[in-house]
Amino acid sequence: MATSRADVEKGGSTKMKQEPGKVPQPLYPQHEGEREWTPWLVPSILVANICVFVVAMYYNNCPAHNTKARDGQCVARFLHRFSFQPLRQNPLLGPSSATLEKMGALVWDKVVHGNQGWRLVTSMWMHAGLLHLLANMLSLLFIGLRLEQQFGYVRIGAIYLLSGLGGSVLSSLFIRNAISVGASGALFGLLGAMLSELLSNWTIYTNKVAAVTTLLFVIAVNLVLGILPHVNNFAHIGGFLTGFLLGFVLLMRPHFGWMERYSLPAGSPCTARKYLAYQWVLMAVALILAVAGFAIGLAMVFRGSNANDSCRWCHYLSCVPTAKWKCTN
Repeated sequence: MATSRADVEKGGSTKMKQEPGKVPQPLYPQHEGEREWTPWLVPSILVANICVFVVAMYYNNCPAHNTKARDGQCVARFLHRFSFQPLRQNPLLGPSSATLEKMGALVWDKVVHGNQGWRLVTSMWMHAGLLHLLANMLSLLFIGLRLEQQFGYVRIGAIYLLSGLGGSVLSSLFIRNAISVGASGALFGLLGAMLSELLSNWTIYTNKVAAVTTLLFVIAVNLVLGILPHVNNFAHIGGFLTGFLLGFVLLMRPHFGWMERYSLPAGSPCTARKYLAYQWVLMAVALILAVAGFAIGLAMVFRGSNANDSCRWCHYLSCVPTAKWKCTN
């Protein structure tokens, strides 16, 4: 009876001889670990963020709720109920603080004393204004699409969500008198994962130093911008650290010696180890630190701990006062 092509590809009817330490006969044209995924999660996240912003603007209804004449008129009044708050209230072209708070912004008092822990998650889907939304969504497309193509929606989705949560947890430990919204923590998590993926999979990359230098420069510039007033740099730092650790756990790839077997003739000597020892060590250490960090951080948040009491200088990580601005709230 003839064997179908599908059976051959699945290995159901044909058994290939494979000697230990030798390159096997190829069954598939692509290299293992190099499957290219079609991104759909990142575009879905983008659409979700836009929809949440539209709903927030609909609920805000500036013409009906803006009763303070001294703050000026609503911006873009031709949009009617979708018009933006006066620039004195929100220079980012968005809703009021009251609207953001009602819809799920991160507010320390409500998380700790109001039993509203869900705000740690909902805040990452909200944005303070149109400019804030555009900046974050362009960054999401620039960073996220390539990562999802390489590693798939499950791993990148986990890093995105957990990094956003990590940013919210660190924010809650240091910021008590201001609300916080935005996907910046999740985006910094993707940047952190890019860095740890590069370090973990060091052997398969060329121009390693240039790649690390460029990535570190991008990260440093964004973190430095975070010391400006009204920017929650703790969300950036928390998201980056979370993503950095998760990258070692979720984005480990076979080393160069294993990948090289697919370009060698069948029967050539090759390594039998798919991953190197240092990759397993990095993954184990990162997993322990990530689990411990979340456990300790969440416990401190819901206990109402103020991390500023233990770190008197840490507030400078989010805002550095100068002669031109103050770091109130």
